[in-house]
Amino acid sequence: MAHVFALIMAGGVGARFWPRSREKYPKQLLPIAGEGTLIQNTVARIDGIIEKKDTFVVTNRVQKPTIIKQLPSIPPNNILVEPIGRNTAPCIGLAALFIRRIDPEAVMIVLPADHIIQDVGEFHRLVSIGVQVASETKGLVTIGIQPDRPETGYGYIQMLEEPQEKNPYIDRRVYRVKTFAEKPNLQTAERFLESGDFVWNSGMFIWRIGTILEEIELHLPELHQQLQRIDAVLGTEKYMPVLENVYGVIRSISIDYGVMEKARQVYVIKGDFGWSDVGSWDEVYRIAEKDDQGNVILGNVIIKDVKNSIIQSNEEITGVIGVEDLIIINTDDALLVCKRGKSQDVKEIVDYLKRKKMNEFL
Repeated sequence: MAHVFALIMAGGVGARFWPRSREKYPKQLLPIAGEGTLIQNTVARIDGIIEKKDTFVVTNRVQKPTIIKQLPSIPPNNILVEPIGRNTAPCIGLAALFIRRIDPEAVMIVLPADHIIQDVGEFHRLVSIGVQVASETKGLVTIGIQPDRPETGYGYIQMLEEPQEKNPYIDRRVYRVKTFAEKPNLQTAERFLESGDFVWNSGMFIWRIGTILEEIELHLPELHQQLQRIDAVLGTEKYMPVLENVYGVIRSISIDYGVMEKARQVYVIKGDFGWSDVGSWDEVYRIAEKDDQGNVILGNVIIKDVKNSIIQSNEEITGVIGVEDLIIINTDDALLVCKRGKSQDVKEIVDYLKRKKMNEFL
């Protein structure tokens, strides 16, 4: 049985969840849905299949103290800090170096810190299949989500239908990947849904440590070269200065674009376990329990003649009258009012605040 490690990626700022999500307390550190924060629930979800000592978290300096407090069962040395966010490929490469020092034959499961999964048993089952496929084939494995609507906020993966003799795993809902597709417009998303051979790209991956580092060397040679510099000083006093220098020169690139779309042996497991990436306030509204008027009311809120809206106010009392289809999020220093269906654009407000250097609201 393979020695399995987990990497939880927790460096994002959750810009689409402004004004609740801030740089110090982004959405993964907040109790967005139910009890526990998203990152606490992510760690709890892998309990029983991965030991705490084999769980690594990659984050940034600002968030690390809070993550240590929220995850007391994770060894502090397993919480790795990136000097600056450079997307998922450098993050994964960095963690792979640490895991390889422990077990070069290990399998790594990569999980974003901010997902919701309702059927944990089915999730465990598919992860176990993914570990087996990654171990036996030395391929790259990702988990795709069976779509139930033409979603434009997710990337897609097209599955390749192969006969049994070409893909011995096909009866276990494991398919070879034909292609990756970026976030589509509505018309394209509808076509993907109708075709039946596309799944949502969840951003969850499973692979052998040696395999992913070899694929990085092949497809991202510049990143590989810089990772070699880091590897040479792991565990020494030179580590942090070299890490700072490396992150100052490497380019920001996702593992999807940098490796997955170019690799030859990529598998996707079709999953259906009540998944959400909680990527926007619209998604919170979609998955939350609603009252008889279709409203999601959180905190100190008074409403009259309000329908199909999500309203949150933690400190101040917020009164809302005679509106429909709104997102209203009131914090102690900022207020968001947004039409439902437009919450993907909240990131533009965050971008504006950055341009104006209004950092107190970030």
